Amino acid sequence: MTDPLRLAGYVDLPAHEGNGGFDHAAVHAATGHVYAAHTANDAVDVFDPVLAKHLFSIPGLAAVAGALVSEESQLVFTSNRGENTIGVFAPGPRPEVLKIPVGVRPNGLAYDPVRKLVLAANVGDPAIAGSCTLSIVSLDRRAMIADLGVAGRTRWTVYDPDGQRFYVNIADPAEIVVVDADKPTAIAAAFKVPAAGPHGLDIDLEAQRLFCACDAGRLITLESPSGKVLRDLELSGTPDVVFFNAVRRQLYVAIGNPGVIDVFDTARMTRLGRVETERGAHTIAFAPSGDRVYAFLPQTHRAAIFEVLH
Repeated sequence: MTDPLRLAGYVDLPAHEGNGGFDHAAVHAATGHVYAAHTANDAVDVFDPVLAKHLFSIPGLAAVAGALVSEESQLVFTSNRGENTIGVFAPGPRPEVLKIPVGVRPNGLAYDPVRKLVLAANVGDPAIAGSCTLSIVSLDRRAMIADLGVAGRTRWTVYDPDGQRFYVNIADPAEIVVVDADKPTAIAAAFKVPAAGPHGLDIDLEAQRLFCACDAGRLITLESPSGKVLRDLELSGTPDVVFFNAVRRQLYVAIGNPGVIDVFDTARMTRLGRVETERGAHTIAFAPSGDRVYAFLPQTHRAAIFEVLH
């Protein structure tokens, strides 16, 4: 069996100036440019994978933990954990960054382009009671309109445009909470997850499935409308970022230790292979075209470019 991904090259990125390495990243489909949260540098690094070249960085984003691109609105969002804000700006160099205050230590981001609502999942501070929250931000008002308390530390979040619902992983208790985009001032439901530490999350809109990668080293698949558990598969270690490839019907799970990407066939829910990256490489990005995956290598300050083979 051949590897599902082939290493095509590397892009050198700026060296770390502080602690934190790289975190979540997203691809701007119109240009193919990759926007990567460089937490250690309080910046988002932008590179062109075709040229294999770092283009520019967007500074002033304190402890940036997440990056999300909306093709519908042509906007980039960042979660700035060090200053309790989200950043909003247009793709391209030297953008004017709008910062909107949210809850304590924002991390995961999801966006409803119809209602222009951003959900920021805040990991909170153990020293501040009730600080694990979901901030709902209205772009029209340029303000947070709700801050919903949840039972534990948040992880990643996704938006379902068909069901018009946000889904958010909660580490402990192990669950996925649901927010109705029409009624974003309350938690609509909570799905129990049968593995410790829900972490990475993505959605298969066509099949109405959620893919939840858990710290316990399990990949849990659930029905998105009901939360019914469909599958429970083993992972190579403790996961972080998950991306679903709707074009190739594959799932990519980044695992920092030992430093691999687990690749699954989502039609059969079977493992296609395990691709080596670098120890500590817990975050990836995925090209919407379906043909490339990018892994961020904290030890060598690079992005690895992988071509999808199957």
